[in-house]
Amino acid sequence: MEDIKPVVMIGAGPSALAAAIYTTREGIATTLYEKGVVGGLAAITDKIDNYPGFPDGVPGMELADNLRKQAERFGAKIDYGDVSALRHQDGVNILTVDGQEVKARAVLIATGSGYKKLGIPGEAEFYGRGVHYCATCDGAFYKGKRLVVVGGGNSGVQEAMFLTRFAEHIDLLVRSTIKASKTLQDDLQKYIDNGKITVHLQTVAQEIVGEDGAVAAVRVLENGAETTFEADGVFVFIGLKPNTQFLADSGVELDEYGFIKTDDRLATALPGVFASGDVRSGATMQVASAVGEGATAALSIREYLEGVKAE
Repeated sequence: MEDIKPVVMIGAGPSALAAAIYTTREGIATTLYEKGVVGGLAAITDKIDNYPGFPDGVPGMELADNLRKQAERFGAKIDYGDVSALRHQDGVNILTVDGQEVKARAVLIATGSGYKKLGIPGEAEFYGRGVHYCATCDGAFYKGKRLVVVGGGNSGVQEAMFLTRFAEHIDLLVRSTIKASKTLQDDLQKYIDNGKITVHLQTVAQEIVGEDGAVAAVRVLENGAETTFEADGVFVFIGLKPNTQFLADSGVELDEYGFIKTDDRLATALPGVFASGDVRSGATMQVASAVGEGATAALSIREYLEGVKAE
């Protein structure tokens, strides 16, 4: 008998884990494929301060781990695997996972987003050796060092403040003006006042300069004038891009930025394929919203499977 899984979810971040809680509680066998970290970007966020039910905030890893445990308690199966292609054929969705075909009646794409890159000389060369995109993962390597953080949004400001736990001083480079929330800006001011962070507005990174195989400085344009900041490491937080490259030629429709288009039931243009969370066009990029969309997608998947069964 042909092995066709009822539900496969691509990604195991908060949205997929929430969806899996709902599907498995309904008795629908669900397999999640994750190629990176279970919990996604939430898991590597130091603290999530706006998730309902946690008045003092919650560590991202703790929230992600609890979502995983809850999904597994109801029977969700989480496997590590890289989905490189998806197509719909003869009423079945076929995924390529680590080079092998996996068939499923319904698929939820919840691959989230990845960090945008600066695209400047030295960034790729020193990736993992002085250039980073995760403060929680790599901040501890810079105890007593000088850092440059690039980005003036919520993530850039929050992660810069987190990095003061380790770094001696941080130069925060902001292309235009600080766009973080007022609460974060108020918090940031305390670090500015105590000399831990210096903010440079109208400042654009031009090159990450190395010396003896390690990051030594960042060359920038500050208010149109070229200058250089000494740095032992660079952390980049300039936004997110959707993880949808594997959907080329799949039939799943994307918007102009590469996010997945869905209807109000979170269904894509491909039969039996749904999308939720940060990868979806119109997503708010909030953990709480991603979890809610996961629940909505799960209910839509259940309805879809019931319709297929009735045919």
